[in-house]
Amino acid sequence: MNGSASISATTLVGADPDTAFKLFTEEVDAWWKQGPRFRPSLHGAGVLRFEPGVGGRLLEIYEGGASFEFGRVTVWEPGRRLVMEMRARNFGPGEFTQVEVRFEAAGEDTRVTVEHRGWDNFPADHPVKHGLDEQAFSDVMGVWWGDLLVSIRNHVHRTITR
Repeated sequence: MNGSASISATTLVGADPDTAFKLFTEEVDAWWKQGPRFRPSLHGAGVLRFEPGVGGRLLEIYEGGASFEFGRVTVWEPGRRLVMEMRARNFGPGEFTQVEVRFEAAGEDTRVTVEHRGWDNFPADHPVKHGLDEQAFSDVMGVWWGDLLVSIRNHVHRTITR
């Protein structure tokens, strides 16, 4: 899918780009928020984890071994960039969006920018849009990613200052 509609969110984290990338990927379950807004599941709370490298997956693994694949990594550049095809539970076969996460040095910190693209591939009445018009949907997704970036920023701060 090559859609151009995108949502972006950015934060600064108190770590170098390599450390920020490592905490983002290796400790995803520690910072990705819980609850139905961030991890809707039919199986209860699961554990999120990245399989590293191109072709790796972002999985939520549930008690009993069931799992859901949220993403498939297409670019894995530690300390620089992560790109994945991302799915929601209400996507049909072959439906996905693209999430790019960039890690850029900003003095002693790292600017983490998420760009979530491909929303224009989905019709206005697609279940993923929850009945919202394009602007309202973009606003909701921007806040969603903003909340997750605040969470990674706080996780990096707690981890680095221990």
